Amino acid sequence: SRDSWQSDLWAQVKDKLTKYLHHSTIFPESIPRKFDYVHKDLLMQQYNLNAAVHQPKETRTNKNINEFKSASGLGYYEVTVLGINHDIAIDVAFLPLFCPEDPHLFQLEDIQNDTLLSCMSCISSCQQKATSNGRLCDMFPLSNEIVKAAMDLDGKHVVCILDICHLGDDKVEVFLSKIYKTV
Repeated sequence: SRDSWQSDLWAQVKDKLTKYLHHSTIFPESIPRKFDYVHKDLLMQQYNLNAAVHQPKETRTNKNINEFKSASGLGYYEVTVLGINHDIAIDVAFLPLFCPEDPHLFQLEDIQNDTLLSCMSCISSCQQKATSNGRLCDMFPLSNEIVKAAMDLDGKHVVCILDICHLGDDKVEVFLSKIYKTV
């Protein structure tokens, strides 16, 4: 069961949108994988880690990138951003950045003044255990702090900074990186 919170405004406008973009999917090639020496060529090619000497050959293996264990047990949040005129919306992904129990992950620095993203960025081990298999595609249960921070922004105008990553073909990932309150 996926935990979610929804604004009353969203309930009123979601069926009247002229455009609703769904870009919260994180594709398998974007998920860092644990190193496997046997399949190092495939992994290096997958993540554009080129050898010192150019090797133009394509890696041949029957192993799928999904079969490699994720290097990070963290999942992600799906956030729907509603346009200022309430006629366009976009689903985006937000990746947690910090886990107090894991010092190897990024530190919280420039999002400290952003209550919602600060709450979402700080993932504890108890939240990680709540996700099934610790797969990256799982979403986290929402803590009371996150819901409160989201409710504080409800109905307010904000500026969202989105990172758009085009992976080729029709694959696009969109990540929420910052929220600014307007004054």
